This record gives sequence, C-alpha cells and structure tokens, in this order.
Amino acid sequence: MNIATHRTIYFWITGLILAGAFGAILFFGLPLDIDFTGGSLIQVNYPAGAPALADIQKQISVVPLGAVSVRSSGVNTVSIRTQTLTPEEHTAILASISQNTQVTEISYTSVGPTLGGQFATKALWALVAVVLAIILFIAFAFRKVSRPVPSWCYGLTVVVILVHDLIIPAGFFAVFAHFTGVKVDSLFITALLALLGYSVNDTIIIFDRIREHLAINEKTNNKETFETTVGKSISETMTRSINTSLTVVLALLTLAILGAPATHMFALVMLVGVIAGTYSSILLAAPLLIPLASKFVKK
Repeated sequence: MNIATHRTIYFWITGLILAGAFGAILFFGLPLDIDFTGGSLIQVNYPAGAPALADIQKQISVVPLGAVSVRSSGVNTVSIRTQTLTPEEHTAILASISQNTQVTEISYTSVGPTLGGQFATKALWALVAVVLAIILFIAFAFRKVSRPVPSWCYGLTVVVILVHDLIIPAGFFAVFAHFTGVKVDSLFITALLALLGYSVNDTIIIFDRIREHLAINEKTNNKETFETTVGKSISETMTRSINTSLTVVLALLTLAILGAPATHMFALVMLVGVIAGTYSSILLAAPLLIPLASKFVKK
C-alpha cells in the first residue's frame, strides 16, 4: 500500500486531532507548577492513613496563607502547594496538620517568584534552541538535495512535524491536568525536549531513504514520480519505525504503571508524544513533501 496516495485522509485526521489539542490548551490551559510561578510544595505522609483532604485543608486554614492546594499524591501521601513560605509559616503548617495524628514530611521545596520566572524563560529558550539546532542540522544534511524539492523544504517540513509533536502531548496534558490537578513542571519540559529528538530521528530515517532513492533514480535515469519514491521510502522504513516505537511504548507503559509516582506524568506525556511522533513521521512528514514538490515542478 502506498501511504503517500492516501495522504489527504491523514492530513484531515491530523487537522481534527490538532484542533482538539488546541481547543484543550485554550479551554483548560496549562497550569504551571511552582518551578515556574514560585511558591512552596510540601509532601507529607500519614503512616496511620491520610484523613480527608477537606479536613487537611481546614487544619491548614488556621495559618493565614491565602489560596492553598491540597491533593493526594500516592498511598497516604498528600501534596500541599502554597505561596512562598517563610520558615515560621512552614513550621506552622506542619504543626497544624500534626495535631491529631502522626505526620512525616517527605520533601519540602520553595521557589521564589523571580527564580520561577527565570526558570520559565530558560525552559522556553531551551525549546527554541533545540528546534533551531535541528533545522540547521537538516539544512546541512540535505544541502545536496535540490530536486524536485529544495533542501530547505525538508527543514520546513520537520518544523511542522515538531509543532505537531509538541501540541499533541501538550493538549493531552491540559485535559489530564484539568481532571487530576497535576501541573506543568520541569519534568514536563524534559519530556518535550526528549520528544523533539525522538521525532526528528524517525523523520530523518525516512527523509534519508528518499534522498537515496532520488540519487539512484538520477544515476539510472529512472523517471519514477516523486510520489512513488516517497511511498516506497515510507514502506521500506515503516516496519523499523513501528518496531522501535513499540519497544519504547512498552518501556514507558511499565514506567507509568509500576514506576515511582514522581515519574508517572513524565511517562504519560512521553507515551502520548511517542505515539504522536511515530504517526507524524510515517503518515505526515514525507507525504507533506509531495504538495511542495508539485508547486516547485509547476514553477
């Protein structure tokens, strides 16, 4: 089956998925953790069993802190998010929740608003830097490819695919965060950076096979259409891409189910991103070159 022949169907399916992801991000938003906004996070464990979250919230309310978020984060483990705490306020919270039961503090993190803003800026620049580095690499790697698609079109296509592979897991996270209360933290950014490299790796494999066939066609004076070349290249690399992705998916599923609670969200975002990246590499990346080739051939 020549996948490139049915590219219009895949383009429409992708458009619907992207519309849903965009809608989720705009409607639900991406709630930022204290890594970006500043604040304090206390994780405590109740050896005898955690009381109701409403009761914990009521106990903390005796300390004048403003808005406080209390959520379950594991078996008998509770996360308490507040504004940036002073040492006295930190002590007061622990005292208020320890009145009637034994409480063990697992971790305490406090980030100032300035530091949180700096971290958010650096995370954004990291994403931009990775994308630019990838574009420059592809432009260099395909510098000798000029027909029927100029070399810069390969880089442009990769940018489109990268945007797709970032929006899909971000949209999933927006929905998941709305119903579970999780927030965007440094691990989320780490997952996106890892997905960028993973997605490009799969796409480059297919592009490289296209380049090989174009070179062979030119040497043998083969008048094969570009659509046929693209379809043949996808078919030759599809099994490898699916098998590689399947092994990664199995590892991520294991991490999401059996791993530590701190890595569950990271594993889920990676899982969605790997599936989206495999889909885009096989069904979107190379087929997108065909309409570009048609425009350049007409010119």
